[in-house]
Amino acid sequence: MVATIFEFFGYRADDASDVAKRAAHTETCPISGVTCQKSFNDGVVSGVCAIKPITSEPVICCPIRLYADDYRMLSDIAERAFGPDLELVAGRDAVNYAVDHQDECVAVFGKGWGGELRLPQKSKKGGYFVDWVLAKLSNRGDLIEFVAVEVQTIDTTGTYRPGYEALKNDRTIEKTTAGLNWENVAKRILPQLIYKGQILQREELCRSGLFFVCPAPVFERIMERLGGQEGLIRYALQPASITFAVYDYDMPDNPVPKSLIPLKNMLNHSTTVYKVQEAFNNVTLPVENVYRDAILRALGNTINQ
Repeated sequence: MVATIFEFFGYRADDASDVAKRAAHTETCPISGVTCQKSFNDGVVSGVCAIKPITSEPVICCPIRLYADDYRMLSDIAERAFGPDLELVAGRDAVNYAVDHQDECVAVFGKGWGGELRLPQKSKKGGYFVDWVLAKLSNRGDLIEFVAVEVQTIDTTGTYRPGYEALKNDRTIEKTTAGLNWENVAKRILPQLIYKGQILQREELCRSGLFFVCPAPVFERIMERLGGQEGLIRYALQPASITFAVYDYDMPDNPVPKSLIPLKNMLNHSTTVYKVQEAFNNVTLPVENVYRDAILRALGNTINQ
């Protein structure tokens, strides 16, 4: 596959403004406010938020990019699960906030907020962990209910190192061999969603299940693997829910230099973990004797129908 780097340290690769160049020079992520966490195998900070395959639209490949606009996606999920106008507070500070303000709030547990929750491990691999937990507290600081949130973009294949070097040196865009690892959709993402969704269904206070945040192209590939969105019947939020919260670029007609491209919530599709599992297991098989016919062709034999 051939692709170019679309966003570099938060800004469009074709943004040659001083602000964009400064972010690349200091290796700072403008969304997190700290050094970019993506790096090459040799430890060099890569700064790549999204790549653009030559034949399709750009695809976000860094989860931090989805945290834009001050973690708006967490606010969106909290409102959908718990209702409007609830303050999001770092998990360790949430009880004091609720008591001091005599108001309900949402305790946020996740990297940079309240730290990850300590959960029992599955075979010492931490198989129960989710990226975020949003917990609704009463005005006395009591736990009312919670939801879990997974955030997933897409891994890359090949390398975009030449594109990195070109942008870093003189802000030019160069084609690379980078591609997108769509195989992970079936091999890793979907099995994890099903497994964690089943665990959360057994939690008495997890009344809205699991929210899965992903870029639009990732959602589209997931739906292809599951046989189409229409096959995943919509359900109201419930303990067995899996809600696909889909985000993508809100691409302006005339991009403004020195500014990040805003994201927008494209779709929220709530179904159940059982429907996802059923669709995942419903594999479409090829016609019979495909192996035999391939062997015969390789041997130069005529296939008798």
